[in-house]
Amino acid sequence: MFPTPIEKRTRAAQITYQSLLPLALIMWLLPLIAVLVFSVRPSADFTNGNYWGVPSSFELFNNYGRVFLESDMPRYLLNSILITVPTVVGAVALSCMTGFALGVYRFRGNLLIFFMFIAGNFVPFQILMVPVRDLTVNLGLYDTKAGLILFHIAFQTGFCTLFMRNFIRALPYELIEAARVEGVAEWRIFWFVVLPLMRPAIAALGVLIFTFIWNDYFWAIVLTQGPDAQPVTAGITSFNSQFVAQYHLMSAGSIVAAIPPVAIFFLMQRHFIAGLTLGAVK
Repeated sequence: MFPTPIEKRTRAAQITYQSLLPLALIMWLLPLIAVLVFSVRPSADFTNGNYWGVPSSFELFNNYGRVFLESDMPRYLLNSILITVPTVVGAVALSCMTGFALGVYRFRGNLLIFFMFIAGNFVPFQILMVPVRDLTVNLGLYDTKAGLILFHIAFQTGFCTLFMRNFIRALPYELIEAARVEGVAEWRIFWFVVLPLMRPAIAALGVLIFTFIWNDYFWAIVLTQGPDAQPVTAGITSFNSQFVAQYHLMSAGSIVAAIPPVAIFFLMQRHFIAGLTLGAVK
């Protein structure tokens, strides 16, 4: 039913696997490698059609210096931080409470409410583009960081609730019953009993949502415009002028924009893996 582990396969299969794995990894990383190489090329290479050859000169410090010192990239990065961090905190906090309510309490309409949270994840976001934009305009939230934060919290809470509710359902229910027998209030059960056990799930979900929001481009260009509120994913396009696309600066900006989520993942890697695998094996 399941594939045989590579350790138990024949020696020929193991050698083939070990030979193809680095090749597959290089092919998967090829676009990122191309962007990295583009980020150190001079603009003359693109004018002369030297896209894949050896760079005529290495402009590492010049290109990245221009990204930080001659553009609004620091402001776009700050906007991304001010948008992503409150969104992660708000979505995770709400999903912890809704997950606790839907995972612990048994009441009529529990599954219906849970299905409503899940159903929101199946709505194509392109359908929401016009009504959400009109709503932010009517509420005075268009082209503001607050509008983008509120939308992301609302849109991500459904997935976060699904994640947290299933995680809480896997926790030992006897702990909650024992706390109730001792007369502990429900909010204290949530805060002192359930929440500490949810730390791996909170870390895993925080990394996922941070990556989703930081890398969002669609809603960044739909709900914001200009450097006052745009995050870094939309701000990279500012390197395109009317007649010339500065690919070397766009590539350098893309590398800079990719660093924070990668750093967050490696910093939280242990908790992230624990949160995803906890409860998978009895």
